[in-house]
Amino acid sequence: MTARADAPVTIGAMESSSTTAGGGSRREATRQKLYEAAVTLIAEQGFSATTVDEIAERAGVAKGTVYYNFASKSVLFEELLRHGVGLLTASLREAAEKTERDGGSKVDALDAMIRAGLVFINRYPAFTQLYVAELWRTNRAWQSTLMVVRQQAVAVVEGVLLDAVAGGELSDEIDIPLTAAALVGMVLVAALDWQAFQPERSLDDVHAALSRLLQGRVSGHR
Repeated sequence: MTARADAPVTIGAMESSSTTAGGGSRREATRQKLYEAAVTLIAEQGFSATTVDEIAERAGVAKGTVYYNFASKSVLFEELLRHGVGLLTASLREAAEKTERDGGSKVDALDAMIRAGLVFINRYPAFTQLYVAELWRTNRAWQSTLMVVRQQAVAVVEGVLLDAVAGGELSDEIDIPLTAAALVGMVLVAALDWQAFQPERSLDDVHAALSRLLQGRVSGHR
């Protein structure tokens, strides 16, 4: 698989296929359009410079439709962050659970989560850029929400680390909260660097490099 083997898709595309028929499905489809428009525009020109009118125009809906679904632009962006990080968290959890079903170790699960994170970022690069940028800002109305959803993603990794320590796969001297945050951060930063500066590298290549770091530094294998 190359870095562009799967063309980047919108935040809404993965979720839209899971909606049910009827009015709920139509409303969810509208919200997906708004998420897509917002993440694209804000990535292009920043949150402050992006207007509700522009979001509505990009989504192909009336301005009133934006306010019907979200009370304000800030609420829309807050829900976008919640939605996107929720998808990332779900992909990490599924990677860990699949590894367990397949009989893999907890370190194998961590490695599978690294790959799942890279796949997610490769599919949703604009959202990932926004998410990382927002992590460094402390004056946003949605800061508390961002911290909550970030912790939900990190907690999935923490759970696997706890199980690995309990099972004797990893040393009980590991600082689990910091190690979990470091693993998530490693994937985010490495993936963004890969896309921005080394796009010729394949996803498999990037995953292999991070996997070697995991095996050497966390599990202690050489």
